[in-house]
Amino acid sequence: MLARPILRASRRTPTLTPVRFSSTGGDAAKEAAAKAKDTAGKAAEGLSRVTSAAGPAISGAAKGVAGALGKVGGRTGKVIGFVEKQIPYVVHYSKVGLELGKIVFRGQNMSPPSVSTFQSFYEAAWRSIRKPGSLVETATKSLQPAQGGLVRGVSNAQLAAAGVVAAECLGFFTVGEMIGRFKIVGYHGEPAAAAH
Repeated sequence: MLARPILRASRRTPTLTPVRFSSTGGDAAKEAAAKAKDTAGKAAEGLSRVTSAAGPAISGAAKGVAGALGKVGGRTGKVIGFVEKQIPYVVHYSKVGLELGKIVFRGQNMSPPSVSTFQSFYEAAWRSIRKPGSLVETATKSLQPAQGGLVRGVSNAQLAAAGVVAAECLGFFTVGEMIGRFKIVGYHGEPAAAAH
């Protein structure tokens, strides 16, 4: 059903024929270029007709599926209705998150890691899955300052950046707790703990 309008429109579209341009004939070359441009315009027009014919068919099929899913009752119908209501929010906030990520990416002058970095990370992860004891051994070796591990090679700027990120995480967690509880003041303890 969906393919019929596309096939009908594709039969009507003109086919492009190759045109050979001569380097000596100026008028013939101009005429051939004009003919090629006209043929390309007709092809683009045919493609736009196909697109306009297919658009309503696809949206009609999507509406039909949504209508069929809307008729489902019970718990499944409630879940489908809930998911349908959440789709616009998910799309919106995913776009917002993507744009925010782009801003942070540019602001921190970040660049994606190279393929060799990915390979070395996943090879190490695969080794740690195969031998869980090697992960603990590797972590203790890298944190020992006597062997020139990670702690010794950290600059003051990296420590400051890590402190800022930790403070941001703590702040986001605190704000999330306030929003989740609808309170700014902390939790109430046990009555016996308050008496002491």
